[in-house]
Amino acid sequence: MPEVLMPKLGNTVESVIIAEWHKNLGDDIAVGDTICEVETDKSAMAVEAEFPGVLLAKLFEVNDEVTVLTPFAVVGEPGEDGSNHVPTSEPAGAESGMGPSSGESDGPLPGSPAQRELIPAVSGGILGHRSGKGGASPRARKLAALGRLPSLPERGSGPGGRIIERDIRGILDGISLDALEMVSPDTGGKNLGPMSKTPVKGVRRLIARRMLSSLQETAQLTLNTSVNAASLLAWRGAYKGNMDEQGISKITLNDLIMYTVTRVLPRHPELNATFVGDEIRQYRHVHLGFAVDTPRGLMVPVLEFADQLSLLELSKTARDLASACRESAAAPAQLTGSTFTVTNLGAFGIESFTPVLNAPEAAILGVGSIVNAPIEREDGSLGIEKRMGLSLTIDHQVVDGAPGARFLKDLTSMLGHLEWVLAL
Repeated sequence: MPEVLMPKLGNTVESVIIAEWHKNLGDDIAVGDTICEVETDKSAMAVEAEFPGVLLAKLFEVNDEVTVLTPFAVVGEPGEDGSNHVPTSEPAGAESGMGPSSGESDGPLPGSPAQRELIPAVSGGILGHRSGKGGASPRARKLAALGRLPSLPERGSGPGGRIIERDIRGILDGISLDALEMVSPDTGGKNLGPMSKTPVKGVRRLIARRMLSSLQETAQLTLNTSVNAASLLAWRGAYKGNMDEQGISKITLNDLIMYTVTRVLPRHPELNATFVGDEIRQYRHVHLGFAVDTPRGLMVPVLEFADQLSLLELSKTARDLASACRESAAAPAQLTGSTFTVTNLGAFGIESFTPVLNAPEAAILGVGSIVNAPIEREDGSLGIEKRMGLSLTIDHQVVDGAPGARFLKDLTSMLGHLEWVLAL
């Protein structure tokens, strides 16, 4: 009976997370049927069957991370036994241990004496010192560690003897999981009351890894300035009042900013660059990433060859890409290959912030809100001006402060006089 391999869903995808099973054990499967839905590093996708049969075994649970090209299910003929199939490897990212080994001292159990009495004494005669060939799911390991079990069972009730969560729950019969969590070691043994937990997976896991990696592997320096927003607001107002069918009225302030960036950036090639290995790669064209807030977390779709797009084309493409991200329909290829990124928190009233580099890019521009700011006029009198904050983070390994400052100065000049952008 054939095992179903997790397909490689994009050139950069190394693992996926099973978000939902669409087929249950014993269900008929036709070619093209969705077996399960997975979250990749970039987006959500359906895994379709390439041959017909009956689902005999699920080798991973929901929320397990699975390396691509690893068997994740068994499909065969009705009546065949798929229980002898086991995963060829643990879910990607799962730890091989489950906490203190049976030979180490566990130390005092967390919580009060009354709470500690809830946890049963499980002898090594009942539990083997290590799990059997089927392995154990991450959720089972976590629950076992939380319950302070000295070791895992020899065999579980999952496919091929895989130990799953319900096996550990059976051993910890009568103990509330909430009670165990409330006195877990990471609370210092204190009962902090009810709480909720959200697994770090999919896009959230990607964000966590990338943000930490970005800060650890780059020398980030942020330069801050502001620009007179009168020209931006005037042009946006003119477009908004245009009741056309081409979409001109849908052009946003962020579209105007991104368009201006694509015209200014080629004059500063040091910033339209990536740092890969020991190479600094400068690009002739601008492939502009822009941050999009989605229900699944931060995503950065890419406007390819953005320097060759008209303002209207850029606006429509950006709108379509942002919609695809929010609907979990963006393809992995649409989320890679940027050479510079713009992130805008102005809509939330944030005046200034420190954007984190979208590595391996050399720079990222943060856009703040437009506020009334006091100014001194040329005649010495005081006045009020609408100004917008800009924050440029650069990788100091690649770009020095002076080139970054020259780019910001050039950009603010153009944003302050958008009619000048037409000359570029």
